[in-house]
Amino acid sequence: MAVINDLKVFKDSAWLGWQMEANWTDPFLFMTYSMVKPIAGTLILVLMYIVVTGGETANAYFSYMYVGNAMYMFVAEVLFGVTWVIHDDREHYMTLKQVYIAPMNFYVYILGRSAIKIAITSFGVFITLVFGVMALGVGINLAEVDWLLFSASLIVGLISICILGLALGGISFLTAKHSIGINEGLAGVFYVLSGVVFPITILPTWAQSISRVLPVTYWMEAMRRGLEPAAMRELTSTAGFDVTGMSGVSDMTMMVYLLASVLVFFILSIGVFRFTDYIARKKGKVDWTTAY
Repeated sequence: MAVINDLKVFKDSAWLGWQMEANWTDPFLFMTYSMVKPIAGTLILVLMYIVVTGGETANAYFSYMYVGNAMYMFVAEVLFGVTWVIHDDREHYMTLKQVYIAPMNFYVYILGRSAIKIAITSFGVFITLVFGVMALGVGINLAEVDWLLFSASLIVGLISICILGLALGGISFLTAKHSIGINEGLAGVFYVLSGVVFPITILPTWAQSISRVLPVTYWMEAMRRGLEPAAMRELTSTAGFDVTGMSGVSDMTMMVYLLASVLVFFILSIGVFRFTDYIARKKGKVDWTTAY
C-alpha cells in the first residue's frame, strides 16, 4: 500500500511540475522553446571554439567538447530543479507548509516535482546531440555506440545528481535567495573540474587531484566512452598520451565508482536533509518567506 501511495504522489507531483513548467504557453510554442533554448546555448560555446581554433571542428577534440557540454545540461538543470522545489514552493507560491504537513512522503514529492525537469532536459540533450551530428559533424556513430555503458552510466549519474540535489534542497530550508548561488556555485565547480568542455589534464596538478575524486568526472568519461568510443580512442592515439587523464580507468571501475558515489551521496544527503529539516522546524522556517 505504501508503494502504491508513493507512486501516486510521484505521478501527481510530476503532473504539478509539468503544469508549473509549461502552463505559460501552448504546447507547440513550449516544444519550440525547448528545442531552441539548448541549441542556442550550445552554439555560444561552439562559436567560441571556432574562433579559438580557427574553425577546426572536424576532429575528436570538438566532439569531446560538444558531447560534454550537452551532457552537462543534466548536471546544471537537474541539480537546480531538485533544489529549487523547496525555494519555489516556499517563496513564490507560499504553499510549502501545506505540502509539508500533507500525509505523503516528502522525498517522493520532491523527486516527482523534479521528474519533469529531467524529462525536459533529456529532450534538450537529445535535440542538441542530433543537431551536433547533423549540422556540425559531431563524431557519434549509432552503430558504434556502447548502449549498455551509456545507459547504465546515464541512469546511475542522474540518480547521483538527484540525491545530491536533495541535500541542497534541505539547505534551502535555511536560506533565502542564497540557494540560487549554492546551486550555481556547485554546478560551476563541476563544470571546471570534471572535464566537461576540456580534459582535466590541462588543470594544475592540485586541481587534477580534486577532479579525480568528483563523481561527475567519471560520469562524463563514462558517457563519452559509451556515446562516442571512436572519438575517445582518436584523442589518445592522435596525441600519443592520455589526453583525458582517465584512460587508465576501466569501464567497470568507473561504474563501481559511480555506484559507490550514489551510496555515499544517499547517506550524506539524507543526513543533511533531516538535520536541516529539524533546524527549520525548530526555528519556524518551514513556511518562512523573505519576499524574494
